[in-house]
Amino acid sequence: MIVGFGGPTRREEIRPFLDNVLRGRPVPKERYEEVVRHYEHLGGRSPYNELTMRQAQALRAELDRNGPEITVFVGMRNSEPYLAGALREMAARGVRRALGFIMSAYRSEPSWDRYQQNVRDAREQAGGAAPEIDYPGPWHTHPLFIQAATARVAEAMGRLDAHSHPHVHLIFTAHSIPVAMAESARYVEQITESARLVARAAGVKLWTLAFQSRSGNPREAWLEPDIGDAIRKLGAGRTAIVVPIGFVCDHVEVLYDLDVEAARIARETGVWMVRAPTVGDHPRFIKMIASIVRGETL
Repeated sequence: MIVGFGGPTRREEIRPFLDNVLRGRPVPKERYEEVVRHYEHLGGRSPYNELTMRQAQALRAELDRNGPEITVFVGMRNSEPYLAGALREMAARGVRRALGFIMSAYRSEPSWDRYQQNVRDAREQAGGAAPEIDYPGPWHTHPLFIQAATARVAEAMGRLDAHSHPHVHLIFTAHSIPVAMAESARYVEQITESARLVARAAGVKLWTLAFQSRSGNPREAWLEPDIGDAIRKLGAGRTAIVVPIGFVCDHVEVLYDLDVEAARIARETGVWMVRAPTVGDHPRFIKMIASIVRGETL
């Protein structure tokens, strides 16, 4: 079962979706309305569900070609198809144990623990026949994940003039989280490990790590530097490839926070910025998931 975050598929779903995501969390009203405007700016919907389904379909095709014969389900935390529905369908098909593949490479309370809690809650909703869910080990340094991310950097590099390549600066981004949460997890360490491997594979010596999409209590310390500050620090005349290593598909936090906001800051600062695609349904990323499903060792 692919375990995803979910997203609104039409304008009237935006606020109910955000209410679901933010339930019980102290997000300022102005930040809430700002995020609503982000979705509206991008047509009143998120491509997250569509892109996740595309990844699931690519995984089904890979497993059909190379085995094992196994059904791929999709369950979302915050939108249809909800986790409880996916678990009920699995139970109806006689599934008693399954692998839950959380679409997040890095582990922290919001990016890993919360997903597992949502699955536990959904199992209770689905009833006693719901299958047991196991989870894979960390995969942020898996060679196929690194190869897929490196290939996306190469795509971005292809949009630059050849003379820019030796001077390009990679800015890897991931979702910011409260510093207190980061201190009790390997989140930053894991992101840094991925970034180092991708930069090395891409042959780029100049790279840095930044964070984006902060939300929550403004008086609370969150991971920094912000992507905008990282771009400003580069200064005019520099070339940057922004690599959203912390995301596995091009959803709203990538399309707006990077393609709109970060791009605007780059223009104002005089930085030539190109954004690398996320791994998405890159064949090597899909092969990595299939390899994990098969229980293959590196």
